[in-house]
Amino acid sequence: MIAFALAAGLVAAHPLGNFSVNHYDGLVVAPHELRIDHVEDLAEIPAAQALPQVETDGDGRPSVTELGAWADGVCGRAAASFRVTVNGRAVTATVASASATAPKGQAGLPTLRTECRITAPAGPGTISFRDGGAADGRVGWREITARGDRMTLSASDVPETSRSGRLTSYPEDMLASPLDQRTATLTARAGGPPLAASGPGGGSGGGSGGGAERLLPRGADGLTQRFTSLVARHDLTPGFAALAFLVALVLGALHALAPGHGKTIMAAHAIGESRNRTRDILTLGLTVTATHTAGVLVLGLLVTTGTLLAPDALFPWLGAAGGVLVTAAGALLLRRALHNRHGHGHGHGHGHGHGHGHGHGHGHGHGHGHSHGDGHRHGNSDEHGHDHRGSRRGGVVLLGLAGGMVPSPSAVVVLVGGAAIGRMWFGIVLVLAYGLGLAAALVTVGLLVAGSGRVLARRVLAGLAGRRILAKRARLPSGMMPIGTSATVVVLGVGLTLRSLVL
Repeated sequence: MIAFALAAGLVAAHPLGNFSVNHYDGLVVAPHELRIDHVEDLAEIPAAQALPQVETDGDGRPSVTELGAWADGVCGRAAASFRVTVNGRAVTATVASASATAPKGQAGLPTLRTECRITAPAGPGTISFRDGGAADGRVGWREITARGDRMTLSASDVPETSRSGRLTSYPEDMLASPLDQRTATLTARAGGPPLAASGPGGGSGGGSGGGAERLLPRGADGLTQRFTSLVARHDLTPGFAALAFLVALVLGALHALAPGHGKTIMAAHAIGESRNRTRDILTLGLTVTATHTAGVLVLGLLVTTGTLLAPDALFPWLGAAGGVLVTAAGALLLRRALHNRHGHGHGHGHGHGHGHGHGHGHGHGHGHGHSHGDGHRHGNSDEHGHDHRGSRRGGVVLLGLAGGMVPSPSAVVVLVGGAAIGRMWFGIVLVLAYGLGLAAALVTVGLLVAGSGRVLARRVLAGLAGRRILAKRARLPSGMMPIGTSATVVVLGVGLTLRSLVL
């Protein structure tokens, strides 16, 4: 169960929202043409990267003219990327109209929404369509619909209506596994009712949508929306800054405890068999926090410096790196468990037999020899204890690095939003507060879980044993538990690595 919680923490932490680039193509087959209602929706982070190309006069606010020029470029590239064939013959798509808007998103950052009306020659027969621009490797929603206008679609492998309302209302039950439609194959024949206009671009898509301003928040709940909105406040006062700091602390703690983040359970598991539980919990909590905060700052720096690197492209590699770290941590913990099981049994047998045999058989003459032997054995025990602590701490640190490997998208948005309004320092302060709240939650709950686990284990063993002889036997399988859990961590790490690289 703990192993699956850790997997959920690393996988579920992958952000779809603020980093997404979303595509929609609404196909309408008319008697002499194929109309393509193409929409591209850039979330806050890719929009921040594109803004230097949109906003050319340096005033920080995209004008209508600048947005129009941006739309012309986007739609031209989209039309060039389309692959359309009619009865096996390739046809060329051309742009009929283009427009763009910049709706406000989280943390006061703009998003970018571009709508294109593109046409291509068509008629009755088999029509195939491929959106080549959707194969850019970016995380996002990719959707295609198809309808007929005075034509009848006798066959189609895509639906008639848009599940997202033309990228204005993403279904919550599909956010974890968004649509990924990039091709469509249609069979059209002449005749059919005219298509009633119902929205921009000729009404292809179904659902009123309600405009770009109704776009759902991307991957954040109500609390994190408030967190990201803090940085957009222009009336920044000392009192408000202190309040924002406290709110960021609370939200960081909630981030650590939220469903899908297995970090706290992972902490209790990592220190469950160690002697210095408090030290290990502090080490793991601080390592997760430092790694997470550093990741947010580095990713925010990459975005704000205008790099063309797609941030979402980093997450599979971060997930793979986390899997490698989990594998290494499991190997260290497994080595420690095996060594501890073997070394403890050997040390106990030797110490008891030697000490008792010489204590009564010889007096002062052998007392010196016994003292020397005892000292030698003690030195050997110290050496093994040092290796035991090193393996344990190394495994805990590696698990902490893995737990904080993927940064919170909300924290990245806050940092970028602060830079966008000239308050990078405020964004950094809130990110640091977020990390402190994360650490406090990990340490506090980790201590509570570890402490209650010891009490529960004693009660379970006592209840199962009933008698002293059974209690002694009940302790025997406990030596196998660290070995089993460590081996599970190794298998889990390998699985996470392969999944990140393959998917």
